Amino acid sequence: MTVASREEWHRPGPTVEQRRNDLWIGLGMTGLALVSLTLARSTGAFLLGPPPSGPEQLLWTVAVTLPLIWRRRWPAAVLLIVAVAFIAAQARSAPETQFSSWALFCALYTVGAWGQDRQRSRRLRIGVIATMFAWLGIYYTVMIDHIPSDAFADAVGPVPPVLAAMVNGVLLNVLVFAFAYFFGETAWVAAHREHELRAQAEDLRRSQAQARERAVLGERVRIARELHDVVAHHVSVMGVQASACRRVFDRDPGKARTALTAIEQSARTAVDELRRMLGVLRTSAGADPEPPMAGGIERIDELVVRARAAGLTATLGVYGDPVALPESVSQAAYRVTQEAVTNTLKHAEAALLDVRVRYLAREVEVDVTDDGRAGGRVDAVGLGLIGMRERVTAHDGDLEAGPRAGGGWRVRARFPLAASADPPVGAQRRQGDGQQVPAGAEQSA
Repeated sequence: MTVASREEWHRPGPTVEQRRNDLWIGLGMTGLALVSLTLARSTGAFLLGPPPSGPEQLLWTVAVTLPLIWRRRWPAAVLLIVAVAFIAAQARSAPETQFSSWALFCALYTVGAWGQDRQRSRRLRIGVIATMFAWLGIYYTVMIDHIPSDAFADAVGPVPPVLAAMVNGVLLNVLVFAFAYFFGETAWVAAHREHELRAQAEDLRRSQAQARERAVLGERVRIARELHDVVAHHVSVMGVQASACRRVFDRDPGKARTALTAIEQSARTAVDELRRMLGVLRTSAGADPEPPMAGGIERIDELVVRARAAGLTATLGVYGDPVALPESVSQAAYRVTQEAVTNTLKHAEAALLDVRVRYLAREVEVDVTDDGRAGGRVDAVGLGLIGMRERVTAHDGDLEAGPRAGGGWRVRARFPLAASADPPVGAQRRQGDGQQVPAGAEQSA
């Protein structure tokens, strides 16, 4: 923080609550000063000389302390009023000095902490302090001739008593004014730093929100591009099937009917994929293009092999009756698993990795767990989690990502399947121990 930036910044004015607190502080200080005045009059401790009349004593006591109720709203004006009233009260030998001195200290501090014009507030404080010391010098000059001869009868120190009293008074005032100036300046600098921290935090929140938005947009474009490839594939299949149907329509109605059935199924699938693509593209305009990486659920074993090559003890388990999945679902399951495995390799400091694929009655589930540390699993704004959530949401699925109760991290994604999913396509296997597992075994895993 440079000096120039400090000078340019203007501290916001006091809040309603702070003004209310100033009101109570000013009234409290005035009340205590009146109590102090009463005690001084009761004890006859008139240190400044014969006092003025009672009403005038009340006037000066209130004039010095009551302006504090406006101290943060008009700090410069309050300091000038308190300083003038303080000197006038002492010149008139008003007996109340304790809380009047505290009022002056508070007014000096407030100008340092709340003065909007730093140059003016600095000059004002220095001017008031210099005036106070000038008044102190005048007071000593006037009072030195009125000191009783027996006032220091019991003095035994090496310093002349009058000089010792003057030096003690000067040192006390130096200490009081120095603290008032220092603490006022410190409070203003602290407020400026707090303002900068809030501004930096707001900038950080804004940049994180923008990064999350960019991540969402980029991920949606990638998903849409993959879905576009799926739709293009189905449209191509429809064209081939329509051509075959046209050629055999007269000679073999049975084959033509089969081709028409395939066209119908491909058309429904293409329409469904188009709906998903339009959904993920609802806010993705302007994202940077990025070529899609082909991959489906059948390639999850490659991720496990890669994790083993990186030094992890990695296993892959497939449970339930495998079915042929829509390409978009297969790609989404692969990408979620890929992101989870990548996070484990980069951030988890894990030793064990367990990947499981479950084919359930109406959904397919991928489950990735490890024994690494939970902190720092995704980057600072959670872009990896954003990508996974976008892919799962695009298929109306559910995503769970977070630390496990027994330690480590877990990512589990479920994708709903259509009721007309294809029948089992082969035996179930569990990689990691090299054993073939019959379909339906370990269903409770």
